[in-house]
Amino acid sequence: MARKNMKIPDLVGTVYKGFEILDYKRENGRCISYGHRKEARPGYGKMTGLGALIRRNCKLFFKDKGMFFTSLITPLILLVLYITFLGNVYRDSFSSALPPSFQISEKLINATVGGELVSSLLAVCCVTVAFCSNLLMISDRVNGAAKDLAITPVRPSAVALGYFISTVLSTLAICMTALGASFIYLSHMGWYLSASDVLLLILDVILLVLFGTALSSVVTYPLTTSGQGSAVGTVVSAGYGFICGAYMPISSFGSGLQRVISFLPGTYGTSLLRNHTLRGAFAEMSACGFPSEVVEGIKDSVDCNLYFFGHGVSLGAMYAILSISAAVLIAAYVIMNTVFKIKKS
Repeated sequence: MARKNMKIPDLVGTVYKGFEILDYKRENGRCISYGHRKEARPGYGKMTGLGALIRRNCKLFFKDKGMFFTSLITPLILLVLYITFLGNVYRDSFSSALPPSFQISEKLINATVGGELVSSLLAVCCVTVAFCSNLLMISDRVNGAAKDLAITPVRPSAVALGYFISTVLSTLAICMTALGASFIYLSHMGWYLSASDVLLLILDVILLVLFGTALSSVVTYPLTTSGQGSAVGTVVSAGYGFICGAYMPISSFGSGLQRVISFLPGTYGTSLLRNHTLRGAFAEMSACGFPSEVVEGIKDSVDCNLYFFGHGVSLGAMYAILSISAAVLIAAYVIMNTVFKIKKS
């Protein structure tokens, strides 16, 4: 029989003292009753515990209508702000890269500016939305759920992965919605994307979400209050767009700052998105008779071409940098949760 008033986390399907928890009821953070339990199958608890953690975290995120709709509408608000304030900046940057004698259609100009805006939006959203989604980890520490998790046989590394995977899923849901809205915007501005460009953009978003979630997990781990989480989220939202080249092209910065920014993995994520949103537009320019040196100059001005201490960085190298960075951050996050157990407040 289940004992009353025993602290237990929201983990239907996990194993507690050799039994699988099938159902229970919580009140004020304490378990007041939970129903049928049965002996767990050998090896069943670890996988079920991780799966239950992921389901629980995703359910709490989408159940919080305020957090969910705020995260959902944020990319749309950013898109409007980008169109309003950054559209002219990108248009001027693009026009300045063209020789005075060149004539270009308005549709192609709009498509190029739209591609820059969309790539900037997605680059920022994949990271900032991850920080918003990861606030659940801080919330669990504030309301005591983290201490409940600590008394279960689920390993700290599984708890860490549960937070990570659920944050990836919730962030992907928001960012894929933003990507869909971006496709609608590009179809209105001027559509030059091929099927391969669309697939590569989806891959870019997935990879950047993994990187953003890993970064937010490492940064958020030491935080213990909601105020700290909100403060960090505000700083990231304000500053990340500048250091990753989303708000202003890196080519417009001084050479010293460009070298510093070239060490930041997020820069290459922005460039990947920009390459794939603009590849069709660049192909159209070449088809219209633009010399290759002019097209390359435009690519340089909009950060499609990145350089590390004077050496060009290929798209394959950009994927490798972002993937390795995400893997290192994920490993660091799991190690942090394994070595330093969640402290009781």
